[in-house]
Amino acid sequence: MEKNWAGNVTYRATEIHHPATLADLRSTVAKSRQIRALGTRHSFNELANTGGELVSLARMPKFVEFDAGAPRVKVSADLRYSQFVEDLDAKGYALPNLASLPHISVAGAIATATHGSGSGNGSLSTSVVGLEIVTADGSSVTLNRGDEDFDGAVVNLGALGIVTSVTLDLVPAFEIRQYVHEGLPLATNVLEVLDGAYSVSLFTDWSGDTINQVWVKQRTQDPEFIPDGTMPADGPRHPIPGMATENCTQQLGIPGRFFDRLPHFRPEFTPSAGEELQTEFMVARHDAMAALRAINEIREHIHPVLQISEIRAIKADQLWLSPYYERDTVSIHFTWIADGAAVLPVISMVSERLAEFDARPHWAKIFDVAPEVLQSRYERLQDFEDLARRLDPAGKFRNEFVAKVLS
Repeated sequence: MEKNWAGNVTYRATEIHHPATLADLRSTVAKSRQIRALGTRHSFNELANTGGELVSLARMPKFVEFDAGAPRVKVSADLRYSQFVEDLDAKGYALPNLASLPHISVAGAIATATHGSGSGNGSLSTSVVGLEIVTADGSSVTLNRGDEDFDGAVVNLGALGIVTSVTLDLVPAFEIRQYVHEGLPLATNVLEVLDGAYSVSLFTDWSGDTINQVWVKQRTQDPEFIPDGTMPADGPRHPIPGMATENCTQQLGIPGRFFDRLPHFRPEFTPSAGEELQTEFMVARHDAMAALRAINEIREHIHPVLQISEIRAIKADQLWLSPYYERDTVSIHFTWIADGAAVLPVISMVSERLAEFDARPHWAKIFDVAPEVLQSRYERLQDFEDLARRLDPAGKFRNEFVAKVLS
């Protein structure tokens, strides 16, 4: 039976289609009664699941088309970031940011507002300037930045159609130095630390009053940032103690291209075997310290079922279903052990603790938030539902997960 990467979701689809051409895809979608896209399977919840049909774009032609005048690049929606970022660098360009895993697909990342870190960096979705989507009747729709519905179509939960191409804004290529520092007191103003470099990630296991590791990714032209109260790591580190450091991107301040340093993990290695569950909540930047204190109060419940927790910063955006919509954000991520029975009650506890901060969950990870509460935290949700009904009046792309969100 087909499962997701973590093995905690079994796909219920009656058939998985593998079209080889755009014409095949259009025909498949037009004939289907209910269908969803199947990507790299990195969603930890039922977002991609359906009792209807699934369609994979893996056999369709791949393309990476540059527009140097913009500068922009148009790519196949199912490409993994690791499959084209080196091409960008070779032409003197980069993406402003990347997620911790370069193994994920472009379409899946932007549909769920997946992010890296950096107080001045938006999510991966904010680099999008154009989309091509096969809609319910099999026709193609193109949406570009500035179009009336564009801000609603980028973070789309797969509810608008099958995205076939994505156009991304580019910046000049740059290099990064990555350092790991250890032993940051939890009482530290983490906002100052998150602001200290181009991209900063904090890792803690919630076992005490210390943040285990601070991963600092700074552009080579920027001054070195050393968080107060920390010690530099004396060798390579993995976020989870005891895991193989060879899986991780180069540290110890050795300069490297943007795509070799911004992710935490190297594309040639699988960061883990999928033996994990993941949850992530986003709070407004001004609530971050209070939210972290609230989590720390239940650390005796968290630590026994946790592998590691990561704290990052994300810049506000205008994308309707983005967890960072109109608020600068601090994200609190949990990589749990692969034991749902033990983990799910703790996720509920975390959700309850963060409720007062109107925490928004990552769309593709496990969360326990009632639909009506979730709806109250997304003021443009009704606008998105209206857009979905215009493009997909019969709900062909709407599965149980999306139906609950839009109910």
